[in-house]
Amino acid sequence: MGKIIAVVSGKGGTGKTTSAAAISSCLAALGYRTICIDFDAGLKNLDMSLSMSEFTVMDYMDVLNGNMTLMEACTESPQIENLFFLAAPTVFDPEHQDDERLKAMFDEVNEHFEYCLIDAPSGVGLGFEQACKNADMAIIVVTGELPAMRDAQHTAYRLRDMGIEDIRLLVNRVIPKNLKRIKTTVDDIMDTIGTRLIGIVPEDKAVFRALHSNTPLIFYKKRFAAYDYLDIARRLSGEDVPLRKW
Repeated sequence: MGKIIAVVSGKGGTGKTTSAAAISSCLAALGYRTICIDFDAGLKNLDMSLSMSEFTVMDYMDVLNGNMTLMEACTESPQIENLFFLAAPTVFDPEHQDDERLKAMFDEVNEHFEYCLIDAPSGVGLGFEQACKNADMAIIVVTGELPAMRDAQHTAYRLRDMGIEDIRLLVNRVIPKNLKRIKTTVDDIMDTIGTRLIGIVPEDKAVFRALHSNTPLIFYKKRFAAYDYLDIARRLSGEDVPLRKW
């Protein structure tokens, strides 16, 4: 039985898609058969963060409509062993989503993969609900900005209303001096949102470089973010990994 993890955020700009791609890549690099699914229909960018834009043809609507199986529709990464990707459709109306077909697709995901990470749309709209309704766990990606924290708090409430109890917090794009200026700590962010911490990732120029060089972030082994995402993947797999000092 696989584990389905929805990666969510209350607002855009937190690095949710980058985080979904990086954690998926790290889980695959650790030897776990992993699929990353883009549910941000219309604004889909996950393929770029995975460095797989040139290899993606099908999307999850091909599976839901019965045109092909999950394994026929998804694409295996040419750079990272054990990593697979399933794209979002360019045009999609979540109001016409068939919940039974969606559940059947995730049942198939569980048959073939140990981990599935879903890149959910930002906010708490209908697309967010469709992305999260079959998830076993959710990771809320947030920055230290007050609007992001408030929106993340609302997102946590909504996830609990949907019955998702295993909710973790990823504090992303952290710049320590900025937190000091507004007299905020990671503990304050955790208390505001009311969820357990899964990891802290600093602002890192390697994220920009990786995206624009078509290179997976985890290949930047001398950069902070790559190591922190790897630690998050190890925690998800059950390892006791202390927070890194940086």
